[in-house]
Amino acid sequence: MPGGRLTQAERQQIARGLADRLAYAEIARRLDRPTSTITREVMRNGGPTAYRADLAHRATQQRTHRRKQTAPVGSQASPQPYGRDAQAVRDYQEALTAVYISSGLPKMMARVLGCLYTTDTGSLTASQLAQRLQVSPASISKAITFLEGQDLVRRERDERRRERYIVDDDLWYQAMIRSARANDEFIQTARQGIDVLGRGTPAATRLESAARFLDFVSEALIRAADQGREVLYTRAGTNPDNTAEPSSDDGRTTTPTTRA
Repeated sequence: MPGGRLTQAERQQIARGLADRLAYAEIARRLDRPTSTITREVMRNGGPTAYRADLAHRATQQRTHRRKQTAPVGSQASPQPYGRDAQAVRDYQEALTAVYISSGLPKMMARVLGCLYTTDTGSLTASQLAQRLQVSPASISKAITFLEGQDLVRRERDERRRERYIVDDDLWYQAMIRSARANDEFIQTARQGIDVLGRGTPAATRLESAARFLDFVSEALIRAADQGREVLYTRAGTNPDNTAEPSSDDGRTTTPTTRA
């Protein structure tokens, strides 16, 4: 049933769908499952070219068994902020991580980003990330360096001088601008090739068309990002009396704000 664990029969159907080159969304539709469930299942079990239903089913059983054996006493019963279900949060974090992986992020970088985005503060220290993901501090450091280079996280020091890694709304804007600007080098190089290859020749025309297309798309992306930036700072779901809701990570309060 939708929302429950995948059965072996469903995994076999996923494998058949992958063999038939069906999109994740189509496989999900046939199974009456969320697309994110199929994406997570495939990416955590070898990817679309190496997925095997029997191996995936066995691996899931082993992971479930290990989780029960290694979970700290009382961890399953520990209270979650805002009355959240702990297992549902973990499952969602895995689904979000799978989406990041399918978009091209390396696995560890995707796990760090998924972990940060599912905290209410959007901010964790290296030790907190290492503890939550059960990995070494060196792995966290490497992942953060990569993510920071992609403008997907930023660093700052808190009042205790600890370095914190942060995801915030402005990072989406900066990432969009960076993505648009990434085309500039190709556009310039393509235009240089027009004169080298001879204006009007098939090769030069191809490059000129590509440069014009990417230039148009880049300008449109930047214009849309500038126009839509305010959306990132519009807070939904505030209390009727506009009071701040407590943050679940560090006890501080967060006042709903809107920036222009």
